Amino acid sequence: MTVDIDRLVSRLTNAVGTAHLLTDPQVTAAYETDFTGRFGGPSRLVVRPGDTGEVAEVVRACAEAGAPIVPQGGNTGLVGGGVPARGEVVMSLRRLSGLGPVDPGAMQITAGAGVTLTSLQREVRIHELDFGVDFTARDSATIGGMIATNAGGERVLRHGTTRACVTGIEAVLADGSVIDRLGGLPKDNTGYDLTGLLVGSEGTLGIVTRARLRLTPLLERRVAALLALGSLEDAQEVLAALRGLESLEMAEFFFAAGLELVCAQAGMPAPFRSPYPVYLLVECAARQDPAADLMAALEGLKIVRDAAVGVDSADRHRLAAYREGHAEAINSAGVPVKLDVAVPPAELPAFIEDVVEMVAGQATPYLFGHLAEGNVHVNLVGAADPEAITDRVLRRVASAGGSISAEHGVGRAKVPWLALSRSPAEIAAMRAIKGALDPQGLLNPGVLLGA
Repeated sequence: MTVDIDRLVSRLTNAVGTAHLLTDPQVTAAYETDFTGRFGGPSRLVVRPGDTGEVAEVVRACAEAGAPIVPQGGNTGLVGGGVPARGEVVMSLRRLSGLGPVDPGAMQITAGAGVTLTSLQREVRIHELDFGVDFTARDSATIGGMIATNAGGERVLRHGTTRACVTGIEAVLADGSVIDRLGGLPKDNTGYDLTGLLVGSEGTLGIVTRARLRLTPLLERRVAALLALGSLEDAQEVLAALRGLESLEMAEFFFAAGLELVCAQAGMPAPFRSPYPVYLLVECAARQDPAADLMAALEGLKIVRDAAVGVDSADRHRLAAYREGHAEAINSAGVPVKLDVAVPPAELPAFIEDVVEMVAGQATPYLFGHLAEGNVHVNLVGAADPEAITDRVLRRVASAGGSISAEHGVGRAKVPWLALSRSPAEIAAMRAIKGALDPQGLLNPGVLLGA
């Protein structure tokens, strides 16, 4: 179908106003490339609706014109799932930034898709509540994008992924109709779980406009420890010793090469006098000070070669910076091939050893991740043939019984390898759902399932 661009521009202007319809290439460029710099393309235009009604009107106009839509949140994605590829209309949802009142009885809040994670955290903490999901890109990542990708982050060990924290969704479907499941009922068995279906669908089934979110008590008494270790197996042994702590919230691992890069890029001093092969950052949170329990659990673990402990906020953030600084430091070293994968925890040491060996001489590897889930962020800088090296790593993931995408989605980047993690029957079922909800294929075409 040939798109009548003049008519489409007129309809979208009527829907959102001139100020929120962007056509100047110098302005739209900011919406056309993802965080990695590897994925992107031209957009036909960028439209910025301000509420659910405007989203629905934009979708109806695009559907009638046959114009594909790419929903976009904070544009912090790493797999090309939120940027255009072939002249699609980019729908930025950042203006959907409304926050409803906190419901302290239900421990829930309704948030617009454009609310940043930091804004949500700031609001609910006033009420001595918190949101279970947290990660480095909190200042720019939006609730809609987190839901679309089922984001994980640093606290999955205790609170689960975004899916576990969503009790309801409002979304606009491909025909412009609106699904409203914002009641937040803890029990509701009236048919299919449409909320669960939309979480992790990467904008291919509907455009999330608002969500009802489950909150947790705010645990302000915290302690962090950065542990120096000789191997990843030692890190797993430490984690096993800490599993009995109800307060354990985080267990993040990284390696000497990554730490060295972070320190050089950020101008930070090394945490210890000597370098060590592996580092494990753990954090505990509770109503009462968890420091004594953490120290008691670590006592006698001779495999811990050195340790730095942070109790007050400044020290905890200083220790966290060694882990959270990885993404920025790696990007400063070059455009990386980023592969967010997961393997069974028992397979993790062998997998990492094999990856380092298989990319030797082809790329510089920087690996880090979430130890409890076997989730590794594989970053390969300087790869001459990104597709070939991606193929080798993802096939190794599959051979270990893992997932080619642990928390960032499939996007466009991993479509060719979806069959490594999903059976033909599963892929057929997903295509059937996509065809039923979006028969024209206008929502995020090419993402997740490909063409």
